[in-house]
Amino acid sequence: MDIALAQTFIAVDDHDKALTFYRDTLGLEVRNDVGYETMRWVTLGVPSQPDIAIVLEPPVGDPNADEADKEAAARLLAKGLLRAVIFRTEDCDAAFEHIRAAGAEVLQEPTDQQWGVRDCAFRDPAGNMVRFSQPVG
Repeated sequence: MDIALAQTFIAVDDHDKALTFYRDTLGLEVRNDVGYETMRWVTLGVPSQPDIAIVLEPPVGDPNADEADKEAAARLLAKGLLRAVIFRTEDCDAAFEHIRAAGAEVLQEPTDQQWGVRDCAFRDPAGNMVRFSQPVG
């Protein structure tokens, strides 16, 4: 079987704030921006990985979801419990300084982990954990 990752999804409650973080701070490129009724999906990607797309979506991506489910997802998102994403970097410390200087909420300063990476973590504007990992050794 031959498979490859094509898309992954990150829940956000404010696409414009998320774009400031993912596009302006992290340097991802916007590949698509689609609206449907009151919902919006923005597709981003790393320029060096054209076949992988990151989609910023509402906490509940189904326009037919009931209000109770939408409210529950919004509460989980606000607590940072819906998504996490890990980006690989060649220089964790430089990435940390760049992202911290942009005002992102720091969760973990660069740390050498026992599983062979140096990593750091932030929250995006919606509360999702975003980690940056550098292989060591």
